[in-house]
Amino acid sequence: MWQRVKEGRAVAGEVVWHTAVARHNWCRLREVVVVVVTETVDYFIVPQIGKVVIMEALIYGSFTVLALVALVFHVFAMKTKSQISSANNPHFKRFQHSFFLVYFMALFSDWLQGPYVYKLYQHYGYASNQIALLYVVGFASSVVFGTTTGPLADRFGRKKMALTFCVMYSFCCLTKLSSQFFWLFLGRVFGGISTSMLFSTFESWYVYEHTETHDFPSEWLTVTFSKATFWNGVLAINAGVFSNIFAESLGYGPVSPFMLSIPFLVMAGLIILKTWKENYGNQSLNLRRSCMDGLRSILFNETILYLGIVQSLFEANMYIFVFQWTPVLGGANPPLGMVFASFMVCIMIGSSLYSIMLAKKFTSEQLLVFAVMLATIAMTICIYSTGGGYLYLSFLAFLILEVGVGMYFPAIGYLRSQVIPEELRAGIMNWFRVPTNIITCASLLLVHNNTIISSTQAMFTVCTVMLLVAIIISLRFVRLFSSNKTPLPQSEDQVPLTKAEL
Repeated sequence: MWQRVKEGRAVAGEVVWHTAVARHNWCRLREVVVVVVTETVDYFIVPQIGKVVIMEALIYGSFTVLALVALVFHVFAMKTKSQISSANNPHFKRFQHSFFLVYFMALFSDWLQGPYVYKLYQHYGYASNQIALLYVVGFASSVVFGTTTGPLADRFGRKKMALTFCVMYSFCCLTKLSSQFFWLFLGRVFGGISTSMLFSTFESWYVYEHTETHDFPSEWLTVTFSKATFWNGVLAINAGVFSNIFAESLGYGPVSPFMLSIPFLVMAGLIILKTWKENYGNQSLNLRRSCMDGLRSILFNETILYLGIVQSLFEANMYIFVFQWTPVLGGANPPLGMVFASFMVCIMIGSSLYSIMLAKKFTSEQLLVFAVMLATIAMTICIYSTGGGYLYLSFLAFLILEVGVGMYFPAIGYLRSQVIPEELRAGIMNWFRVPTNIITCASLLLVHNNTIISSTQAMFTVCTVMLLVAIIISLRFVRLFSSNKTPLPQSEDQVPLTKAEL
């Protein structure tokens, strides 16, 4: 029967089952193939869903198990001493919720857009090299202009800069209504600046209010950062569902998630305007001097320098992974939405694991090292799995990486609050992002042009080397930070009163 198909002698409409053996490098894959004969001579081969079904079952099963694990870990994390003591303080809860309401709206608006940026550019008919250029423009904008947003926030007010973010990001969304390259280019420029504001201004405002205005215990910062990381995962999953409903199910197209983001940005801006107090960094410095003072603080303070290097290397690896995971897993045609949801659940697990381990007397700096080590293990596995075509092993490595990411964000957030001087906080945080964006841009360009980095395996090798350097630097940071750290006068069981309670 199979011979008749190959010779073109099969009858139209005839279905033939055949077992074929394919060779991928040195990895042999056996799969069933269905051949549908459309005409007496011409025919095409449709691979049966064998491998695809297994991959889908693995992903859906993984998501179910991971969601249960995340729930269990979250319950345990909520029972730690820091969580309980902060939850029993009504003033802290009100303050924390007022911050989360705005911050989560901003994050949700960002997540709504993420899955459809590339698809929108494709929808407008742009080639892959043009799309790559638009992506690079966003990162380059963050490098060139983003470093000024921190000093501007410190000098003119972080509340004002948060409001500027809401306006600027809304404009960025509106540019997506046009298919002209100029407007899309301009949107990426403003998008890069807005991203710098999102990941520096909001945190700077919160840390100042937490420590200076309300005088809450510094260890409660870890509670906020851990919760923010956990619920960020929840927001990302829900944003993916919402954007898919509007873009696909309701048929509004790939521009609809961007329009859906605008109401959330407007609401966030109104709440900031009505409820947030203004706070500042160093108001006496001019813009240029503030930027240079922030850079000098990094270069001449080893503790800040080492923390910045760890952040830059880890987050560069994280951004490179964002561009790599889809082509790596794409060969099995997995449900990308569920893969993304599984990643977000792993981030939630990592966040809860951070809180649990912190309660077991691990320190934030130790957990930072642990998070970098998890990422290094994941990237090392990826070198092997992508070389041999082991998709399931790659998927497992990606899950391990995301658990590390979930532990990393609350750890780095707390450590930044401890080592960065308040008067230069936003500016230094934006300087930390400069090497991250440069490394990410360079990697994108090198991979796209197929020059020095000619394969995904080579890219993961570069990521592994960066993370190994990050481990060495993070260990040095731990020694410096531990030697400079002054012990807290109270334990977790002896939490001091806040100003609001006195």
